[in-house]
Amino acid sequence: MNINDYINSGILELYVAGQLSETESKEVYDLMLKHPEVLKEVLEIEAAIVKLTASVSPKKDISFNTIKGRLNNNSTSGKVISLNRSKTKWINYSGWAAAVVLAGGLIWTINMKSTLENQIQTVTTEKDFLEIQMETSKTDLAETKNLLNIIRDKSIINIPLEGQAAAPGAYANVYWDKKDDTVYLDLKGLPEPPEGKEYQVWSLTLNPLTPTSLGTINDFIQDDNKIFKLKNANQSQAFGITLEPAGGSPTPTMEQLYTLGVLASL
Repeated sequence: MNINDYINSGILELYVAGQLSETESKEVYDLMLKHPEVLKEVLEIEAAIVKLTASVSPKKDISFNTIKGRLNNNSTSGKVISLNRSKTKWINYSGWAAAVVLAGGLIWTINMKSTLENQIQTVTTEKDFLEIQMETSKTDLAETKNLLNIIRDKSIINIPLEGQAAAPGAYANVYWDKKDDTVYLDLKGLPEPPEGKEYQVWSLTLNPLTPTSLGTINDFIQDDNKIFKLKNANQSQAFGITLEPAGGSPTPTMEQLYTLGVLASL
């Protein structure tokens, strides 16, 4: 799923408006927990609604003279209604004006109630957002410490990958843990792939030259750290990264070979 396309689809506005089904709302909620940018967008939508609600609420009390003036201006004669009219008619006009005032007051009260509820909901959501961020930070810190411990382990094999003709300035690092058949990829030195393309990682044996796909990196753009973990049970002698169509290719496109590195012991 392209998370930016999802954000721009309009579904988050429907979520905030309460127009989604229970299943659709749960999907949005799960994505908010997984992707901070989705949660941030929901918060911004709610804040915009609060501002809009506040902007259309009355800024001052409606005076009786203002209402009476409008009633007078709407009379068929175009003249001011004098106080010496019949008591019945004056009561009617007074009742009408009171009804207008009451209606205006009710509208203002409803708007203020809606604004207050939105503000409370925004504060609650922001509190949840901060709590999620704190938990995410704790998780990220733990994962970072674990990753540092892994790559500093003397048994881990480090293979630097240098840029090739398709991207001379590119670079990457592979950290291979042969004990559990895992490779950790530091791809910070790769440019952002164009739309419809993904990086594909290859394990290579050199004699004869045999590439084996370890998989594609389909969340490269969304991952800020650019650290990825893949399984590798092969007797690898080198690693390469190519740029392929989304979903990967059965064999590497050599014209799109971005980085390549050979184990130092060879």
